[in-house]
Amino acid sequence: MRAAPSHPSGIGMWRRPSAFTSRRTATWLLPLLLLGAPTVGAAALRAQAGPSLVVLVRHAEKASPTDPDPSLSDAGKARALALVDALSNTTPSAIIVTSRKRTVETGEPLANKLGIKEQVVALEGGTPAAHIAAVAAAVRKQKGVVLVVGHSNTVPAIIKALGGPVLPDICDASFATLYVLQPTRDRRPAQLVIGQYGAADAAGATACAGMK
Repeated sequence: MRAAPSHPSGIGMWRRPSAFTSRRTATWLLPLLLLGAPTVGAAALRAQAGPSLVVLVRHAEKASPTDPDPSLSDAGKARALALVDALSNTTPSAIIVTSRKRTVETGEPLANKLGIKEQVVALEGGTPAAHIAAVAAAVRKQKGVVLVVGHSNTVPAIIKALGGPVLPDICDASFATLYVLQPTRDRRPAQLVIGQYGAADAAGATACAGMK
């Protein structure tokens, strides 16, 4: 993979064989993907099967590292509010979460603002692969913009299931990453933008060998 010339803002950009990926601040993510979309009208996009954009985040910081189903910490609650700000230029039609409190609470401020109910896809009662397939199926039933709040080892797998590139699991200490995926459609490859939202992760938070 060869690095492309630097973006004028100083933010590096690179290209994958199956998807275009760039790092930008969260406030630019949705407008840029929409502007870069194929030249079809808004009505045509809405009429097409499946969502036009999928925003994916890992749940925000949790209050306890030992509780099997912890709520969010104060830092996590602040990040959940930051997610509302990051998506202030768009209106998700659906918010898909898991049955764990930390994902529900991450999406809750935005759900309350929009007046919609979060859709729960349970982790229990099946294999990890079955959960990923169930989330991807739930996403494909939606229209417009969809927010998915998952876990460090499910978000990358959901991106892949929706036609995006293969990504490593999110590091245990990393919570600030936000993914915006334009799913595969009409034989066009998926487009993926990776950005940051809320408070920056601590130094070294993204240097890991996958989830522990």
